[in-house]
Amino acid sequence: MKILLVGSGGREHTIAWKLAKSEKVEKIYVAPGNGGTALEDKCENIAITDIDQLLVFAKENKIDLTVVGPEEPLIKGITDKFKAEGLRVFGPCSKGAALEGSKSFSKEFMKKYNVKTAAYEVFTDSEKAINYLKSCEYPIVIKADGLAAGKGVNICETYKDAEDTIVDFMVNDRFKGAGQKVVIEEFLEGVEASILSITDGHTIIPFLSAKDHKQIFDGGKGPNTGGMGVLAPNPFVTEEVLEQFKSNIMDQTLAGIKEEKFDFKGIIFFGIMITKKGTYLLEYNVRMGDPETQSVLSLMESDLVDVIEAALDEKLSETEIKWKKGACCNVVLASGGYPGDFEKGFEITIDEEIKNNVFIAGAIMKDGKLYTSGGRVLSVVGIGSDINEARENAYKNVEKVSFEKMYFRKDIGLV
Repeated sequence: MKILLVGSGGREHTIAWKLAKSEKVEKIYVAPGNGGTALEDKCENIAITDIDQLLVFAKENKIDLTVVGPEEPLIKGITDKFKAEGLRVFGPCSKGAALEGSKSFSKEFMKKYNVKTAAYEVFTDSEKAINYLKSCEYPIVIKADGLAAGKGVNICETYKDAEDTIVDFMVNDRFKGAGQKVVIEEFLEGVEASILSITDGHTIIPFLSAKDHKQIFDGGKGPNTGGMGVLAPNPFVTEEVLEQFKSNIMDQTLAGIKEEKFDFKGIIFFGIMITKKGTYLLEYNVRMGDPETQSVLSLMESDLVDVIEAALDEKLSETEIKWKKGACCNVVLASGGYPGDFEKGFEITIDEEIKNNVFIAGAIMKDGKLYTSGGRVLSVVGIGSDINEARENAYKNVEKVSFEKMYFRKDIGLV
């Protein structure tokens, strides 16, 4: 098989690494890829990001399967365009992708199909939003409606925080249009969990649960990032929580996908909150999370190509996904200063022995060497028979990577 993989992050490097393990796969073109996919077995980076150009490439190169990593091309309709040309593509149609593309659309979908979620209101007028804040209980959650690179959710402790957020999102237009509509939502207290899942539109199979660590500093302090590390499985996702998730969230979501007639053969990621009052849905993503993917796929025993093909052939009801026993801890190494201003262009050195435990995100290949090019530079994973061993192995592996101004949290996986 020849595969086209769309994307350039740590998620895509991990997907490429996992796809390359399949005996079915001969070649993977990664568009545009990064320094990690440039080095990966069977992979070749191609400098194309435009959807129409990717379509031409797929047809000219007789691509057997296109896998779409990030949300943006899905929301822009890459799946619809490829399918219209008779190409096999893994990812939801643009209507299904709106579950991530618009926070207000997804909340209205949850309400319509009785998915258990926090109470909310939607605003397109900043004055009305600020007026509404006067009657709210605090803390409160404010979300930019559109895509904001993981930075569009603020937990506001006071009315002043909330007012400043509305001004930042709606008046100052921090997210260039994505915050012109906002969702103001009830704050849920508890523990977050990520449940990546795969669907063929008729069946949803959850992957292993994961626990992301979003804040930049140890102890969950400081501003939110795209994710500073992940533990899988999430120890807070007990059998009871999983049952609540399936009966109050997953089953209703599947009913909605069917009722709305979404052409949804892809990943559906559930961000959930485990509270004293039960398990609630915070948000949908329509692609694998980053850095969750690095931990979850490291524990997947099944051939990812087989799993994807089962989804495309609507055979997930006959499919069992196999997992390694134990746990995986993923520590993100970032550029000092991230998520604010940071310097880049520093050479990265990685010991050869841990090559299969490192997934590149923000790094480029130049003259045979890797250099930092982003805020979150790479992920280092460790696998163990339990959480503690996985953590220990991850941090041992971190010691074998270095670049100038390298920063990472020291408490990933501590629960």
